Amino acid sequence: MPDRNRTELDWENVRFFLALVRHGSLSGAARSLGVNHATVSRRIAALEAGVGAALFERRPSGYGLTARGEEMLEAASAMAEAAARLSVGSGDESRQVTGLVRLSATPSIAEAFVIPRLGDLQAAHPGLDIELVADRRLVSLSRHEADLALRLGRPADSTLVGKKLASLGFGLYAAPGVAAAATADIAGANFISFDDSGLGLPEAIWLREALPEARIAFRANGQMAQAAAARAGVGIAPLPHFLAGNDASLVRVPFPSAPPPRELWLLSRPNSDRIDRLRVVKEWLVTLFRAERHRF
Repeated sequence: MPDRNRTELDWENVRFFLALVRHGSLSGAARSLGVNHATVSRRIAALEAGVGAALFERRPSGYGLTARGEEMLEAASAMAEAAARLSVGSGDESRQVTGLVRLSATPSIAEAFVIPRLGDLQAAHPGLDIELVADRRLVSLSRHEADLALRLGRPADSTLVGKKLASLGFGLYAAPGVAAAATADIAGANFISFDDSGLGLPEAIWLREALPEARIAFRANGQMAQAAAARAGVGIAPLPHFLAGNDASLVRVPFPSAPPPRELWLLSRPNSDRIDRLRVVKEWLVTLFRAERHRF
């Protein structure tokens, strides 16, 4: 006999659940869905009543999943992927790739390489929407904070699918006048590096070891700001070739060694290729980095 007290799961409630998991706050989920936070709260309460258990707990950092919520996330993710596949019809016109793809990337990769080339992807798939989060922070693909991620270093999470896209080479770069002066006396030059948040990054470590007496005249938390400072003549910066190598306002400063290369990986969830919009963006990224590997 059917249980008359059991509430059927409402797909809309599940959609609100995934948004709260992704953003970690009622306000963030509400903004992403175009509703107010009270609507998100009401939808989550209805979902929790339906499953008969609390799915979230309030933490100082935001909303975190309970054990039951973790179980729900796996089922909800499967529902979302199934809904995405079902939304694609069988006719040629209906198979046009549409929908939103959330891509996470480090700021320099995002701003200096991916974004300037997005026009080609948009022209090929005008119904595709891209949400790009440029951040060094590691987002969680399993929690649907992003669909795809471009990350430096081999992935430690064995549950994700990873593909190496490139090996990023580095060198010392500066404005022409600064570079010319440094050729004669590099020990007396000013240098550019990371602030405290990036002291553990390979480039910052290399600079401290290769030039322990170097004066760090400018610090910033990202390579885009460091490159801008180098262009302005503030000092010499260890920068990736893709960012500085083709910049006419920067020149390579000769030095016997360079920061170690870093691997760039494309990460995705298992079975993401079954969703057309994710497969298309993954294939575009792989083709893009393969075609322009000379820049790295």
